[in-house]
Amino acid sequence: MWRWIGLLACVTSAYSSGCTPVGLTTASIAPTSLSPANDVAIAGYDLSLVSMENVDVPESLTKSNIGNPVSYEEFGQRYKVLESSEGFSEKGIASWYGSDFHGRNTSSGETYDMYQMTAAHKTLPLPTYVSVNNLDNGRTLIVKVNDRGPFIEGRVIDLSYAAAYRLGVTGPGTANVEIIALDPVATEPQGRHGRFY
Repeated sequence: MWRWIGLLACVTSAYSSGCTPVGLTTASIAPTSLSPANDVAIAGYDLSLVSMENVDVPESLTKSNIGNPVSYEEFGQRYKVLESSEGFSEKGIASWYGSDFHGRNTSSGETYDMYQMTAAHKTLPLPTYVSVNNLDNGRTLIVKVNDRGPFIEGRVIDLSYAAAYRLGVTGPGTANVEIIALDPVATEPQGRHGRFY
C-alpha cells in the first residue's frame, strides 16, 4: 500500500507506456529470437544489464512473511489474495514499469530490480512463478511475481522493464497476454498459521 503513492504519478501516462512495481529472476527465450522491431530500448536504460538467461524455478517455495494478507484495499477497491496459485491462469493486458520504482521495496519485501525478470499481480500469493505468453507476438518467458499491482482496470500483470523488453512490450507499452502459474505452489512458512502481511 505504502508503495503506491508513487504509482499515482505514473497512472496518467500508464495507458501509453505502462507502469508497475516489481523484482527478481531471468527470462526463458533465447536472445536469437528477439526482434528489434518490438524490442524498443528506452532512453536512460542500460540494455547490457537485461538478463538473457533462463529462469530457474525453485523446487519448493515458501510464502513471503509480508505481502500475503487475506485481502487489502487500493484506490477504493478491495482485493482478495488467493490462498494457492494451483491451477491459476488468466488472460488480459500486461503493462510494465521501470526506473520510478528501481531500488524500492516490493510488497514481498524484496528490492525491485528493473533488470530482473519479475512482475506484480493483484491476487497471486507472493512469490509465484508464472509463464507469460505474449499473445500479440508469440513470445513466452517466466517471471517471479513478488509485488502487487497493476491497479488499472483491464490490466492483469505488470512486468519489470527487463521482462517487458524480452517480451516485446516496451515498444507498444502494453500487450495481450496469458499468464499461467507454475509449480511449485508456495506454502505457508513453518510455524505460521493463517494469512499475514
